[in-house]
Amino acid sequence: MPRAIRRLGQHFLSDPRLLARIADALDPGPEDTVLEIGPGPGGLTAVLAERAGRLVAVEKDRGLVPALRARFPRAEIVEADALEADWHELAGPRFLVAGNIPYNITSPLIDKALEPPPPARIVFLVQKEVAERVTAGAGTSAYGALSVGVQAVAKAERLFTVSAGAFFPRPKVDSAVLRLTPLGEPLVTPREQPAFRRLVVGIFGFRRKQLLRGLRELTGWEAERVGEALSRAELEGDVRPEVLSPERFAILLRALVDGGWTVR
Repeated sequence: MPRAIRRLGQHFLSDPRLLARIADALDPGPEDTVLEIGPGPGGLTAVLAERAGRLVAVEKDRGLVPALRARFPRAEIVEADALEADWHELAGPRFLVAGNIPYNITSPLIDKALEPPPPARIVFLVQKEVAERVTAGAGTSAYGALSVGVQAVAKAERLFTVSAGAFFPRPKVDSAVLRLTPLGEPLVTPREQPAFRRLVVGIFGFRRKQLLRGLRELTGWEAERVGEALSRAELEGDVRPEVLSPERFAILLRALVDGGWTVR
């Protein structure tokens, strides 16, 4: 097992049973291209290489690249930062994504994975708490901007937990396997997504406030104008953001836009 680099957030998984379960969750076939993010020493890579028709693996740690290329001559091992690389240029128009991803860049990688046009399916091994937040339902304590942002464009499933003891070096927390399947008809269009993100992130910044007050601060509008937008969305001003489903947030966005709200 190679030495993990702390600044890259590396925690390697080698349990064959767990690696097979992650590959099962992705379910690649011989006709599929798989883009693996952060192959590390190649544990998951080995399983994916047996199942996928084409495998492209993006590794930032240049010290791991030669061994990966020697071990997997049929795979395309790309030395690059996954956050900066063009995934469609590497993998083509249709592909699946998998990876045991670093905790410190989980949210940016999820955001990148869901950029339109998204992959057909995404399976990430992430911090357990993040998986709980992504899959949380409205009205629960874990529900927030991340939950709404992801669920507006994808079906989110927390499949199973992986204990900290399964990794080397051992992290401080448990992990979980998260599967994201982009929706055929997302709740918001690509054009609407910047405004939707601004609304959701902004309003959850006022999550302790009722919706009317939070929207007044977010938009800079007077109470009457906000009230008119809430009426169009068929929402009450005294509810709090965490009770709104992703669908209701999408409706609220359009009511605000119809009222003249623009994102600056």
